Order: sequence, then structure tokens, then C-alpha cells
Amino acid sequence: MKPFCFALIVAAAALTPALPQNTKNPFAGRWDMTVTRGDLRFPSWLEVTDQGGRLQARVQQRTGNVNPVSAVKMDGSRLIVTVSAATPARPAEDGRPAMQARPEHVWDLSAAGGKLSGTQKQGNSVFQLSGVRAPELRRAAPKAWTAPEPLFNGKDLTGWEPINNTSGNQTAPFTSYWTVKNGELTNEGKGPNIRTKRTFDDFKLHVEYLCPPEENSGVYLRGRYEAQVAPPPAAPRPAAAVRMRPGGPPRNPYGGVGCIYGMLGPKTPPPFRPDWQTYDFTLVGRWVTVVFNGVTTVDNQEIPGITGGALDSNEGEPGPIYFQGDHHGGIRYRNITISVPRR
Repeated sequence: MKPFCFALIVAAAALTPALPQNTKNPFAGRWDMTVTRGDLRFPSWLEVTDQGGRLQARVQQRTGNVNPVSAVKMDGSRLIVTVSAATPARPAEDGRPAMQARPEHVWDLSAAGGKLSGTQKQGNSVFQLSGVRAPELRRAAPKAWTAPEPLFNGKDLTGWEPINNTSGNQTAPFTSYWTVKNGELTNEGKGPNIRTKRTFDDFKLHVEYLCPPEENSGVYLRGRYEAQVAPPPAAPRPAAAVRMRPGGPPRNPYGGVGCIYGMLGPKTPPPFRPDWQTYDFTLVGRWVTVVFNGVTTVDNQEIPGITGGALDSNEGEPGPIYFQGDHHGGIRYRNITISVPRR
């Protein structure tokens, strides 16, 4: 190359603007979160999207639905998430109980090394936050499954154990109301949940339940993803039931049977049977199929993250099957079987 050509190239390079650096937001994506303060420890979940600097986020708190946050913004290198806005006190009226004022609920997060850390503040309460990126869990469906195996023997609680869900401290004392009657796994009162001692990765699960009026329960897949359990509806749900809650977003439509609670499912409930209802689940990675009373309500869809009431946020690990028992009591389960991938 001639010297004057080389000089021209060098000069042109000096005048060319530097290419922009990778500005991908380190907070964008899904995060499996853990919230701690002293002996209290419970799971949570965060999803952040960044469309050209326009941030959006939603959070799964300890219980309830996953919901869009009240506000999210960058403050330098930190992400500030207002999970819920301050709620003023409300007197009792129109049959509704009084509601105490609640301060706003704020997460202050830093990102480093593919992990999140920070604090959760609500009034004078401060919790520690930690998070890791949620695994994709994308894998091919098994070519074959084992024959269905009973998880419940119909005689006693062999293979099952109650778990303390009244506080974040699993070692605190508690009283269980789970028992076996007439070959059925029965919860006789409001109290702990119950789980299998075994843990599972991918599986096909069959469950039958009988739920009395006003009762409520849930089947948790790997102890992290709740399928709602409820009685047949007494009457069509009025349109007014879906309304703005004070200080919060509209109620999530995915709260009925056939749903992965708050995440996936039909917006109207599938048909009920007169007495016993049946559920069939297929879970491979985080892709789930839900069949309620023979009607497919979720067809091989991705579960974005954990639901309220999850045992932990360790989504990449196997987990148990667990049933919710913290409502009024009276729920009954039977014919609980599982199939796993054939080796």
C-alpha cells in the first residue's frame, strides 16, 4: 500500500465516530428473587422489560397475583421499583371493611455479575433482596413416560408432610389439620399446607378434588406454580367484580380453575362436574398443559415465573407437589398419581 493512501485511511479513521457501546439494560429479563429479614425468608419474582429506554416491570410478591408495578425507573446504575403505591386509610362502607393506610413498597436494586442485590422498604420495615436470572428451562418433551404411580396410598400420610406456611420461618411450631378419611386426603381446618417428601422435575400429574362452597385451595407444581382449586361457581360473576382496587391494578383474570394462578389460563371457567373435579397436568421445563375435567385450559404454554405461595424461587431445581390448606378447611383430594420421563 502506498504511504499517502495509508495516511488518508488513518485520517479518515480519526474522523469516524466511535461505534456505540452495548447499552443493554443489565436489569432486563426475569429474576428469581429471595426476600429476607432475620429468620424471615420468602421467594419473589421480578420481570423487567426495556423498550428503547421505556421501562416496564411486574412483580410476584409472597402471595396473591403477579401485578404490574406502580413505577419503575433507573437512578444512575440502580433500578428503583415502586412495587405498590402508598394506600390511604379507608373507612368501612358499602359492606366493605375498613382499610388501614399502607406506605409505598419500594425495591432499590443493583446489578453485578448477573445477579441482583438491594433492599425492600415499606415504612420502617427494611428487607434484603437478592436475585438470580430465572433459567429458561427449555427442553424437548420426553419420548415416553412411566406408568402412573400413586403419590397417596389412601391409608395414611406416608410420603407426605405438612409444611408451615403461616410465617417465613419454616421451623416455627404449627398444628396440622391434614388427615386421611375414607381413602381421601382431607384438610379439616385452616392451617398448614402439605407436600410430597419426594421432588420432581418433569412429570404428568393427575389429581381429583372435592371442594365445598366458599373453600379454596391450590395444587402447586414443583412447589412453585399454583393451579387454582375452587368449588363450582354459585352464580355468574358480576362484571363489577372485576374492578380497580384502591391503590392497585385491576384484578388478574387468571384466578379461577384451569389457571396457573395469575399467569395463564382461560378468562372464563371451564365446565364443572356435580361433585369431584379432575385435573391433569403435564410440566416439561416451564412449559405446562392443564386439562380440567377433560377440557384443555392451558395448551403447552410457558409459565413466566413462580406464583404466590411458592415454597422457593429456585426454578432450576426439582420440587414437590403440594396442596394448599390455609383457607377454611374441608377440601378433599384422591386418586393422586404421577408419571415421570422413562429413562
